[in-house]
Formats: sequence, C-alpha cells, structure tokens
Amino acid sequence: MRIRTALATAALILLPLTAAAQQPAVAEGLAAVGPGKFAGVVEAKMTLAVEAIDKTSRTVILKNNKGEQSKVVVGDEVKNFDQIKVGDLVVVRYTQELLMTLRKGGGALRERIDSSQSATAAPGQKPGAYEAKEVAFIADVQQVDRKKRTVTLRGAQKTVTLKIKDPEQLKQINKGDQVEGVYAEAIAIAVVPAGAKARK
Repeated sequence: MRIRTALATAALILLPLTAAAQQPAVAEGLAAVGPGKFAGVVEAKMTLAVEAIDKTSRTVILKNNKGEQSKVVVGDEVKNFDQIKVGDLVVVRYTQELLMTLRKGGGALRERIDSSQSATAAPGQKPGAYEAKEVAFIADVQQVDRKKRTVTLRGAQKTVTLKIKDPEQLKQINKGDQVEGVYAEAIAIAVVPAGAKARK
C-alpha cells in the first residue's frame, strides 16, 4: 500500500482501519542486514486539524498542514464521535516492516500465517484506534532480474516483486531458492485535544 493512500484513507474514515491493500511500500527497496538477510522499514505520520463539525450529519472538515481541506462523513462505528471538538488534531501513524532470510535450494512448502491485533478508545475518550497485521511466510524465488535489481517471490496466496538495494547480496539469490520472512503493517489513529502535544 502506498504511504499517501494509506494515510489519506485512514485519516478520512478514522475507523475502521484499513491496511495491507496493495503492493507494500517496503517493496521499493530492501537493505541487506547480513549475509542472506534483508530488511525494509517505512514510517510515516500525518496530522490533520478539525476545522468544523456537523453533528447532525456526522460530518467533519479536516485541514492538513498545507491548508487543504477534506470533508469526512464519520460512520456509526466511531462510538465517541461527540468527543471530537473543533481545533482537535487527528494524528495518523503508519508503519511497514519486512524482514526476510534467504533459504538456498528451497524445498519447503510455501506457507502463510496471518495474525492481527486491534484496539479502540474506551467510552467517553477521544476517538482513537490501533490495528496491526503480521504475515509470516515462506515463498519461492520465481524470478531474479539482476539488471533491475529485483526478485519476484511466489507465496502461498500472492506473488510480489521486491527491489534489493545491494547488488552483491542480490547475487546470492537464484531462481528456485526460497525466502522465509515476516511482513508487518500497523496503523494508529488518535484524536488529540486542542492545545495538547501529540506523542512522538
């Protein structure tokens, strides 16, 4: 999922959270962290100010740091809507991580194990939520393009193409090898009272 898309979607709908929709942003470049070991991390943060609220239609006007405004209809799933005030800040944090280890020669079955956790604000508090998804996997190396510095991996459910930053490490990877890894994605949304400082 592209960062801008993830943040804009999350900020606009507030809840429920949406993540892991398209090609991960970390696919654009993995760094070698050891022989046959690769890692990629993407982090982003967006803060929007609440400019206006229409409680009858459950509509909120949000403004970004460039002064651009967006009108948002907040669904009934946001239980603490009445706690949102003009001047509050909607803070969205988004993280992707991919850790991967090369398994020469392959031979294992492709697999995928999904897990997730989530939380929402307690009744009476400002709206907020957190969702994290993790995928542990074993995938086949289907193709290696040394000119473009990419590898194409076929997993149990999908096929992705990743860019490897280190050409020397890329030389270790061949078609028929496998990789074992963990992909994690987390997104958190919090409405911060006017005048309060958002946590780093």
